[in-house]
Amino acid sequence: TQAQFIAAQFAILKISTGDIFRANVSEGTELGVTAKKYMDAGDLVPDEVTSAMVRERLREDDANDGFLLDGYPRTVPQAETLDEIITDVGSDQLDVVLELVVDDEEVIRRLSGRRTCRNCGHIWHVDFDPPKQEGVCDDCGGQLFQRDDDKSETVRHRLEVYAEQTAPLIAFYAEKGVLVGIDATGPVDDVTERAIAALRPFA
Repeated sequence: TQAQFIAAQFAILKISTGDIFRANVSEGTELGVTAKKYMDAGDLVPDEVTSAMVRERLREDDANDGFLLDGYPRTVPQAETLDEIITDVGSDQLDVVLELVVDDEEVIRRLSGRRTCRNCGHIWHVDFDPPKQEGVCDDCGGQLFQRDDDKSETVRHRLEVYAEQTAPLIAFYAEKGVLVGIDATGPVDDVTERAIAALRPFA
């Protein structure tokens, strides 16, 4: 949610590993088939699969003028690989890493409330952005469904994985001096304002 607002505010390309995964899954690529098994279980896709997808995406021309990465890196080894990828594609190193600080129960409420349109892919939320008619997309009339990786039991497992594998990134980027954290509780607009204020000095 915040990535799209931040990208629009600073007119920068948003690259979401979730979008890359889902594109590969829907196209039935070898990487996509491998990734789907892990995504459906709420586990992290193996580093080598994720990094291969990101490497390919950052080689595309539209990434030449900078980008915002959403959902990557999620482990310290991925972060180290990202440094190599950025060097390989001829980009500067990361300017800033934004940490959205929020408690676990709020994360579960936000993710498990998401509903995705089978037709156009628009994501709605049962609490924060409900469609006018339950189960039907306002944009195209398509059927809304809850993705396997948004189910509450899967989200709880993802939080356990986060604590074990992703939380160490905070120390990794703090040591590099590029970490900025904001309170991500409250209305979406308030969080967006905090995020933009925190990132503006780096724009």
